[in-house]
Amino acid sequence: MRTSIKIAIASISLAGFMSCQSAANKQQAAANSSESSPAAFSVDTLAKGLENPWGITWISNDKALITERKGKVLILENEKLSADTIQGLPAPYLNGQSGYLDIKTHPDYASNGWIYMTYAKKGNGGGSTSLARFKLEGNKAVEFQDLLQTLPISDATVHFGSRIVFDNDNYVYFSAGERGTKENAQDLTNDMGKVHRLKDDGTIPSDNPFVNQKGARPSIWSYGNRNIQGMTYDSKNDVIYATEHGPKGGDELNIIKKGANYGWPVVTYGIDYNDSIISDIQVKEGIENPVHYWVPSIATCGLLFYTGDKFPQWDGSIFSGALAKMHVARVVQKDGKFQEEGKMLENLGRVRQVAQSPDGYIYVLTEGPGLIVKLK
Repeated sequence: MRTSIKIAIASISLAGFMSCQSAANKQQAAANSSESSPAAFSVDTLAKGLENPWGITWISNDKALITERKGKVLILENEKLSADTIQGLPAPYLNGQSGYLDIKTHPDYASNGWIYMTYAKKGNGGGSTSLARFKLEGNKAVEFQDLLQTLPISDATVHFGSRIVFDNDNYVYFSAGERGTKENAQDLTNDMGKVHRLKDDGTIPSDNPFVNQKGARPSIWSYGNRNIQGMTYDSKNDVIYATEHGPKGGDELNIIKKGANYGWPVVTYGIDYNDSIISDIQVKEGIENPVHYWVPSIATCGLLFYTGDKFPQWDGSIFSGALAKMHVARVVQKDGKFQEEGKMLENLGRVRQVAQSPDGYIYVLTEGPGLIVKLK
């Protein structure tokens, strides 16, 4: 069942920002834009009743795959959710926040057919985030390969990450959370609290920053990351953006750089959940500063660097989901410097992912309620 909300965008001083009320009440809302004439877009609810949707990727202009954390890959075709699901994938390790996570087609999917996913894989004593790939024969997964399971295995219930991006050279990057153990993020001998970089076949690139450092995990690209659940790529400028959860305050938007340290838990803008101080410094030499941070936390999740032609006023904008605050944050930055922020789709639900379809529309996945919505 699909519902549609028309949202007017008025012409006032800020750069294309708008806020709207819950999709449930279907009310018109005040909006902000720097456009010289009014514009409008609609929010269509394509599907309801999803259970913890996480990632979405397109295998054609009219067909997308959506992961549900409990261990399903759904099929959205011609803007309708199919009764069929993808079969033949391994069951995930389910413990707290674990399960199926992100999903992404290879940039050359049309010619090679590879689909990549991150999921929690079971191991001796628990589980951990794994990057895998597979192909499709109809609705069946074939040629499934685990490319890298992060180590060490843990029975911790939190902070699995994870997002996937490809760069212009078809290297694949994925994030793994620090599994609730702060010290993991600064320890190069383990995979937790890091962004990893691999060739598309899962092998280690020879120019990774720590590949020749004794004891360091060779797949590491960046470290000091608490729990990245949003990652996106600006292909024009060859820039990876990531959002990560802070503790109580201190969610961050970062530019991910080769070999860089993002500070957790040495520096943070947040405090611990029991209100104790984690660190009394927010800036330190040798540690990357965030482009933007949130206090209190909005619980960042999902990230989109928009490049489509359907919303030219948003070209180059960064859209982040907000789980706790239940909206989409639109961030404007220039050359890594924060400019402005606005809110969209307030109270729609816990926003898990924001993504751009091949034809330039924006899709939003939410949980509580579990929705697929499309901005047109």
